[in-house]
Amino acid sequence: MAKRAEYTVFQGRAGDHNDLAIPGAKAIGEELESRTGISPTVIGTPAPALNTGWHEELDAALPSLKEIQSRFDDVFARGAVSIAATSRCAVSLATLPAIAKHFPSACIVWFDAHGDLNPPEASPTGYLGGLALAGPVGLWDSGLGAGLGLDQVVLVGQRDLDPFELDLIATHNIPLIKPDADLATELRNAISGRSVYVHLDCDVLEPGIVPTDYQHEGGLSLDDLRVCCELIAEHDFIGIEIAEFQSAWGANGSPVSPNALLDALKPVLQ
Repeated sequence: MAKRAEYTVFQGRAGDHNDLAIPGAKAIGEELESRTGISPTVIGTPAPALNTGWHEELDAALPSLKEIQSRFDDVFARGAVSIAATSRCAVSLATLPAIAKHFPSACIVWFDAHGDLNPPEASPTGYLGGLALAGPVGLWDSGLGAGLGLDQVVLVGQRDLDPFELDLIATHNIPLIKPDADLATELRNAISGRSVYVHLDCDVLEPGIVPTDYQHEGGLSLDDLRVCCELIAEHDFIGIEIAEFQSAWGANGSPVSPNALLDALKPVLQ
């Protein structure tokens, strides 16, 4: 019997550079509710972006991050699939340790233009989001736990990696599936039959498809994303967190619909 899905929308601070991802996550939640008739659980309260260093950002975000970690614990304890709009990648500091707790051998498929595998001392930017995967795999202590191994990570779409991350990927043979690869074949081989949890940073897509904070040429198309989701849907699917979708192309811009993005994700959403 198919598992039921539970929906979560994160609305707190999470190392935001601007104020566009919180309403972006809200828009995703509203569209999912329109499609399913299920109201999402909302975590956190919107607050203006601080746009400061990782330590101050983490201190400000911790109460909401602990709240979403508790929410994920509850969702998985009920045996549900988690569908979440998480605003920024830094929310993964809280969500992925919950995955590790409930699914200790899961495969984490990390769609992103970046690796987010820097510990604070290796970060060239000091941006909290760039530490988002490094915490859950135990490269630094965020205060939110860890529990994942580097052998559980599959990177997809990365094209802006820092020296520390490149060394880490090479040393630990972390699968790195480039945008021009045979995505379905390489992803199937990397997942290797395991249960799958998906992190989607929208900057994995080619610039201009959806609004997001970073723009890096050579990304995935929506068709590429759909192909990957079709392959992932063949496996035991744990859930997905959709991060870095911004509500507009710029401050005070017209709202942008997440419909096309969610259509590409349909194989894992239905």
